[in-house]
Amino acid sequence: MNKKTVKDIDVKGKKVLVRCDFNVPYNEQRVITDNRRIVAALPTIKYLLENNCKIILCSHLRKTKGRS
Repeated sequence: MNKKTVKDIDVKGKKVLVRCDFNVPYNEQRVITDNRRIVAALPTIKYLLENNCKIILCSHLRKTKGRS
């Protein structure tokens, strides 16, 4: 069974909820130390913008051991 991607459905002008994996590592000053997950989401976000979508990005930032 093949998974569908955002390019397999008609999204033009629609509202789209995107579940993003933005659970990125950060240091004691809460500065992101690795932004690869954010950068990886950009092609999807750009594609939706090009198709006049209203985009809602949904993610979370989990606390890791020893960090608040």
